[in-house]
Amino acid sequence: MAGVPLRVVSYNIHTQRDDRAALAEVVRAVGPDVVIVQEGPRRFRWRRRCAALAESFGLVVGAGGLPALGNLLLTSLRVRVHATRCQRFPLTPGRHLRGAAFAECAVGGARFVVAGTHLSTDPAERPAQAVLFREEVDAARWPVLVGADLNEGPGGAAWRTIADGLTDAAVAADRADRLTYSCAEPRRRIDALFVDPRITVVDYDVVDTPQTRRASDHFPVLVDLLLPVTD
Repeated sequence: MAGVPLRVVSYNIHTQRDDRAALAEVVRAVGPDVVIVQEGPRRFRWRRRCAALAESFGLVVGAGGLPALGNLLLTSLRVRVHATRCQRFPLTPGRHLRGAAFAECAVGGARFVVAGTHLSTDPAERPAQAVLFREEVDAARWPVLVGADLNEGPGGAAWRTIADGLTDAAVAADRADRLTYSCAEPRRRIDALFVDPRITVVDYDVVDTPQTRRASDHFPVLVDLLLPVTD
């Protein structure tokens, strides 16, 4: 198949409250080009903590952190980041402030946009957040790949909004039965990677190992892609 290979991980790291050594081991073992992080550093010393997290993975910070409210995009040195932006959703009183991170990237003659978000646990709040996020996704100049913890499964209103017109990598690989949450009792697929239809899904996995069960309360989503050459 023609195209530029890209390995992507989307991962809710549970604010690094679990086994950090196992977390680093999990990511390093799969050798990703891009990691889309949910629940990354967003408070005190967030720049230093984001850099330390990236270093533990063998990666560098691409975008996000506090401005994106814990959504963080990390890349290997193979990936060049050309531009970044962050989004914040309106605050509902009594709820957590949430947002998203975006990075325009290039690798091997392919241009693409990485987007990451973590939607609310409140079903009344999620749909509006999904609409705002999707507006930013639709404005992207290049093919987009979206990593998200949607806090709901397929069929929910927010899920449908974000997935509309994109390829659900799990479905494309015929592995939509692989559950992502929780590691202690897997029962839901609330973490997903969606890609532009021009991007080919080569392989998809939800990494369930003794290390991932120690590293976070979510399993990481691992996807191999082929990007269309755009240069």
